[in-house]
Amino acid sequence: MADIIGYVFPNEHHIHWSLMIVTYPYITGIIAGAFIVSSLYHVFHVKALKPVSRFALIFALAFGVCCTWPLLNHLGRPERCFNIMLTPHPTSAMAGFGYVYSSYMVVLLLEIIFIYRAVFARLLPQTSGFKATIYRFLTFGNTDLSPATLHFDHKVTSWLALIGIPMACVLHGYVGFIFGGVKAVHWWLTPLMPVIFLLSACVSGIAGIILGYLLVQWVKKRPVDEECLSALVKYLWGFLILDVVLEMLDLGVHAYLRVESWHVLEKLISGPLFTSFIVMQILIFSLIPLVVLGVLSLANIRGKALQYLAALCSVMLLIQVYCMRWNVVIGGQMVSKSGRGFTFYHPRFFEKEGILPTILILMAPVVILFILSKIFPLWVTEEAETNPQIN
Repeated sequence: MADIIGYVFPNEHHIHWSLMIVTYPYITGIIAGAFIVSSLYHVFHVKALKPVSRFALIFALAFGVCCTWPLLNHLGRPERCFNIMLTPHPTSAMAGFGYVYSSYMVVLLLEIIFIYRAVFARLLPQTSGFKATIYRFLTFGNTDLSPATLHFDHKVTSWLALIGIPMACVLHGYVGFIFGGVKAVHWWLTPLMPVIFLLSACVSGIAGIILGYLLVQWVKKRPVDEECLSALVKYLWGFLILDVVLEMLDLGVHAYLRVESWHVLEKLISGPLFTSFIVMQILIFSLIPLVVLGVLSLANIRGKALQYLAALCSVMLLIQVYCMRWNVVIGGQMVSKSGRGFTFYHPRFFEKEGILPTILILMAPVVILFILSKIFPLWVTEEAETNPQIN
């Protein structure tokens, strides 16, 4: 359903890139951010993040499985999706995504297998049935726990994590590249778009890890590692600062230069996008977490206050990043090429690309994460390595 204000060309009456195209870069962003959290420990040796290093990888895998679902739902002929890879065009960014996504998932799976090989080897004698078959398959029959083999596993893991960092960045940065390369849409046309998308991806990924870690620990009634949580909060605050500053700089440059496109963008920001961009994305879901995370980081707060405020900020930032995706994807399509009108987008609840399918797709990675947790011990503790029921 679309409302129209002003003069809009006939082919602009409908928003063609809908909630699915908003959700798609949102999920890829969480994948990239979660992988970077794991790499901070495996590559950069941030010891404080060791408790969530495995959880972050399985978290990224769960969302990676669902990464393409919004696109497939959006396509009229989803069974033809492999054509872009089988018969690619050299200038096709979408074909590039197919190769990057496939390569990244292979690297992610290999890293998980090498990290968990020793764990599965320890759990195999205690396990029977179907789970034992899975463990035996994932270890490829290699249950050697000698120091030399463990050192080899660690070495391979470090190299895979190192290779995966640029791949994760490209996986999500290319989405910003696609939008930033659309010359006909002034709201998208900026070389900062890939960087802004990547920084917001780090924000959503770290926020997702914090929220997931806290919820699991609270449900399982286990103590929260406050050193790990505090480190995550500081990294979240740092990436949020960079994200907000770059977005405001990009907007400020447009406003200062006041080129022809600014007169249209100014009406867009003060009109159709005022609530979702100014009020929600900036004032509520950016500034409040920015201040709260700053207090948590600088005042070195501990205890329940740290946990509850970190969880609250994580929820707010997950909403903020989704608002950012909405404002970019939907907001860019609202502006008519005539420069004298806007199209509004109101998604329906039960339609093919509506609110209900979006909720189901966003909930699917949580369900997959729960299933994976029954196979992969998520937490780095001696108890988790020796007891397959500890997750």
